[in-house]
Amino acid sequence: MKLLHLDSSMLGAASVSRRLSAEIVARQKALHPGLSVISRDLAADPPLHFSGAHVAALQGGTTSDSAMAADLQKGDVYLEELFEADILVIGTPMYNLTIPTPLKAWIDRISLAGKTFRYTANGPEGLLLNKKAFIASSRGGVYSAGSALAALEHQETYLIGLLAFLGVTDVTVVRAEGVALGPQAMQTAVDLAVEEIAALTA
Repeated sequence: MKLLHLDSSMLGAASVSRRLSAEIVARQKALHPGLSVISRDLAADPPLHFSGAHVAALQGGTTSDSAMAADLQKGDVYLEELFEADILVIGTPMYNLTIPTPLKAWIDRISLAGKTFRYTANGPEGLLLNKKAFIASSRGGVYSAGSALAALEHQETYLIGLLAFLGVTDVTVVRAEGVALGPQAMQTAVDLAVEEIAALTA
C-alpha cells in the first residue's frame, strides 16, 4: 500500500495541522505494516498557481520558460503520486475561511477532466476510486456545525466536496479548532484530536 502525505501550513514545527497529519501517518503505518509514504510540503515547495500558460500546455502547446517547464513536470508527478496512492492524508489549516493557496494550487494541478474526473451524460464522474482520505484540520476559531461561524466554513467542506467530485468518498476529518483562543484551548483541542487519531482502526 502507498500513502500520499500533503502538508500546507506555513508555520512549520509550530503548525497544529502538521502535527495532526504526522500523527495520522504514524497511525496508518502502525495499522498497515509495510506502508510506503510519499510526503510533500506544499508550503515549502509550492507549485505555481494555475495560469493561461498551464492551459495552453494542457492543450498541446509548448513553452520555452524553464520555470514553467519544470512546474509542468511537477504537475505530472503530482498526478502519478495521487494515482498510485491508496491513502491520502491532507494537513490543512484554515486561512481566511478556506484552505492555503499552495494546497489550492496542488488541487488545480490534479483536478483534470479526462484524468481524475470526466463529464458524462449523467454529469461529472470521479475517476479516483477505492482510495481513503484523511483531512487533518486546524482552525483558530470555532467553525464546526452548529457554531455561530459555521456558515463561513469553506475549508473542510470544500475539500470533502472536491474529493467526492474526484471519486474519493471515504473521508475522515480530524479537527482541532479554537486553537487561537488561548494556550489551554489549543492544548485541549489538540489532545482530543490526537485521541481520535489513536482510536482509528483503519
